Amino acid sequence: MQRRQFLTAAASLATLAGAGPASAEGTPPRAEDDARAARAWNAARRHQPTRFGDIAYVERGAGPVALFLHGFPLNSFQWRGAFDRLSGQRRCIAPDSLGLGFTRVAAGQGVTPSDQADMLAAFLDALGIASVDLVANDSGGAVAQLFVTRFPHRVRTLLLTNCDVEPDSPPPALQPVVALAREGTYPDQWLVPWFKDPKLARSPQGFGGMCFSDPSQPTDAAIAMYFGPLVATPASKALVNAYTLGLDPNPLAGIEAALGRCKVPTRIVWGMADDIFAKESPDYLDRLLPNSRGVRRLSKAKLFWPEEYPDVIAEEARTLWAD
Repeated sequence: MQRRQFLTAAASLATLAGAGPASAEGTPPRAEDDARAARAWNAARRHQPTRFGDIAYVERGAGPVALFLHGFPLNSFQWRGAFDRLSGQRRCIAPDSLGLGFTRVAAGQGVTPSDQADMLAAFLDALGIASVDLVANDSGGAVAQLFVTRFPHRVRTLLLTNCDVEPDSPPPALQPVVALAREGTYPDQWLVPWFKDPKLARSPQGFGGMCFSDPSQPTDAAIAMYFGPLVATPASKALVNAYTLGLDPNPLAGIEAALGRCKVPTRIVWGMADDIFAKESPDYLDRLLPNSRGVRRLSKAKLFWPEEYPDVIAEEARTLWAD
């Protein structure tokens, strides 16, 4: 399928689904549904031993593997809605990054994006998986870019949402977080108050207001799932600080040339209400990637829109995978 054909197919699916290409459609998670989903996610979690540590992950479905990479400071639970919609077409696997979620990091192991990319290769090796369809958001998108340039033979397709790119990594909006991490106080200053008070987390000045478009998001269950393991112990807080510091200096420095040679079919879907990453970034990726399948813009969506609007992820993934 050529690029023009792909864009036509994507537009047709959007019309059939009632979702125009400039808006994020669908229903964000409801509190009562998310509480059940969190219990099910916890029950389904497994750990895969690797030299990097015991990698927490959830999988569902059968067939070719789709690998989902979450954002910061989230974990694999971000992709629960996508699993509900796509596990009939793929064996969906979502690991928790080193330093986030429920992954048990090996002593002395780094947690930079570079480390994450190498961990994913070892993780897939341990599971006997040769190649994947890659779906990524936020810092997971930075890891995806490193992974696809190091292991291009292991990536069939790439679906990128709001994330770092070389000219915007780390984005200026992240600098206050980096400064707190350098002081060793980021979890205590931000994550602990949000964990203790979900209403504060959802406020316009909180995590929700910064990263979600719907004021009901994230749900209490999601807040507990994301922040609970990060603030549980001094060691987990130290790993969160280390993860943050791994994002500065630019972990994508020098990657542009390799991405310019990347032949993996790539679709870019961007929330244009995002105040974290630059609005020019999707066009940058579209120009740079020689096998880009174009850009879809969601006018009202913020950084973590894949969690709020999994119908869009499912729609775009199905079209890309059918290429």
